[in-house]
Amino acid sequence: MFRVVSSSRMSEAVVEQIRTLIRSEELKPGDRLPSERDLGERMGVSRVTVREALRVLEAGGLLQIRVGARGGAFVTTPSSSTIGSGLADLISLSPLTAAEVTEARQIVELGIIPLVVERATEQDIADLREMVKDHQAALRKGEYAMQMSAAFHVRVAACTHNGAIEMLVHSFHGPLLMSLREAQVAAPLMGHKGTAEHREFVEAIAAHDADRAHEIMATHLARTARRVAKVRTARKNAH
Repeated sequence: MFRVVSSSRMSEAVVEQIRTLIRSEELKPGDRLPSERDLGERMGVSRVTVREALRVLEAGGLLQIRVGARGGAFVTTPSSSTIGSGLADLISLSPLTAAEVTEARQIVELGIIPLVVERATEQDIADLREMVKDHQAALRKGEYAMQMSAAFHVRVAACTHNGAIEMLVHSFHGPLLMSLREAQVAAPLMGHKGTAEHREFVEAIAAHDADRAHEIMATHLARTARRVAKVRTARKNAH
């Protein structure tokens, strides 16, 4: 299965060969790779090169490295959060504006509401209620941060129990946080209104009231859009 590697950048060649075997399903989730020594001998590279390649594949979510007597490198299926993190890195480096991010949020977050209402479990509802409770407590202590709001919206997406949607929203976490912080510039106390709407939104989901949930979230996101636009206008005028 494994071929001798001939490349000036051997670890990259090892990564690509194993990645190709996973894509072609010659290696499947749960399969254990040969030991570092065996892989090195088969591919004609050192154990250090193999180890470096395996770490790259582990970071990419394609392998899981286990230690101990039954340890080794095992093929795994990347989670939505792992894939989303990779996409987030790419998105965060792109020239997105807060206004563009907020516009995208209005399309995605309003669009998934029917699925959220239909599929949210009792545990989902309990988790969201607990988040809102913690966030309101943080507000009272003056410890509320925009990361908390972003985490709430990511958790809502998980209520769809759709891996593609979770991956998409995870990938948007960085830009989402950026847009929320920009909106906070225009309204430093926005957390109070936002968490109140989060609570109302959760109760609408619990009541299986999609129309009410849509109304609350539409109002919530529209206000963020106005605040972001206000900051953008102020910056343009300043220049």
